[in-house]
Amino acid sequence: MGWNTLDDIDLKNKRVLTRVDINVPVEDGQVTDATRIERIAPTIADIRAKGGSPVLLAHFGRPKGQYVPEMSLKPLVPALEDAFGCSVVFVERPSRDFIDAQASDAVIMVENTRFSSMEEANDPQMAQFLATLGDVFCNDAFSAAHRAHASTTGVAHLLPNCAGRLMQAELQALEAALSAPKRPVGAVVGGAKVSTKLDLLENLVKKIDVLVIGGGMANTFLAAQGADLGASLQEADLHSTARDIMAAAADAGCTVILPVDGRVAREFAAHAAHEVVTLNADTSLEADQMVLDAGDASAAQIAQTFGTLKTLIWNGPLGAFEIPPFDTATVAAARAAADLTNSGDLVTVAGGGDTVAALNQAGVAESFTYISTAGGAFLEWMEGKELPGVAALMQ
Repeated sequence: MGWNTLDDIDLKNKRVLTRVDINVPVEDGQVTDATRIERIAPTIADIRAKGGSPVLLAHFGRPKGQYVPEMSLKPLVPALEDAFGCSVVFVERPSRDFIDAQASDAVIMVENTRFSSMEEANDPQMAQFLATLGDVFCNDAFSAAHRAHASTTGVAHLLPNCAGRLMQAELQALEAALSAPKRPVGAVVGGAKVSTKLDLLENLVKKIDVLVIGGGMANTFLAAQGADLGASLQEADLHSTARDIMAAAADAGCTVILPVDGRVAREFAAHAAHEVVTLNADTSLEADQMVLDAGDASAAQIAQTFGTLKTLIWNGPLGAFEIPPFDTATVAAARAAADLTNSGDLVTVAGGGDTVAALNQAGVAESFTYISTAGGAFLEWMEGKELPGVAALMQ
């Protein structure tokens, strides 16, 4: 595995500097969705059960090295106390003397690390100061692992370190999905634009057996083969890139699945009048027609393909899932993947904001093997990039 967990380090009577992600939505000083806080609760509980005292480090928003009152972590304390079932000591200007004056199992919350410009610069001075606040460093913030900051990588090099429970679960799920997956392994990559996922597609076709392309991205691939898709969202300047990706997939023995039909409408609106049309290189839509979702035959083909796989990675919807009925293909495919996961035939790992929203909408998020709430870090991991926050934990 290459990294320590909370089980590998003696935490008794230790102050455990714990990097967490508690970037939660707040309205009128109240946390409106505590999911990210709830997900770190097992790490906090384990550190305390092992005799340690968690000293939490986190950022909130983008204060750009300035003190911004509305980005203080202080209003989050009640939500932290609810999730952890214990009191939380908040400290604006931490010192080791202050920390050592607290109870031996105290949970201490340090103010927003990004109030210092040294944080994002990964300034060695800040890393050294943070290291004085604890005896052990625990990183439980996979979602910040693609950033080389003082509180994610700098301090990790200065103290004995380990992954927290959430980071451990994330890394184990990702290793099972792409580093050493059960084959055949497939991926669904959807969303609006090819341009945002070029690195991802180029990396995946070399590592997986089947690639399902959906959403506006699929339009670009179909148009690159000669289809006239009317007013559909597509990137004309990326047609040659799309053909290159198809060629690379063919060379690597990766099957690419594009929609064979689509839901087509003349307006981008909920319940717009629509029809299902065949999609291929010869398709010619009228100037005001738009493909807004994969069709029923495509959804059936995708579901059938899932049945041939052992591992599935999912990033991005198959259509404009925010507006019905253009969520139909995404929901149908997600339910097919969930059924196979529930029956033990498929390992499913999904990530990215839109993806999580789409799976929640389909009512299947609970059925997937693992859902990552880390947007950028999940994408960079899928792109095959080294994540500094993970690399810093490597033994």
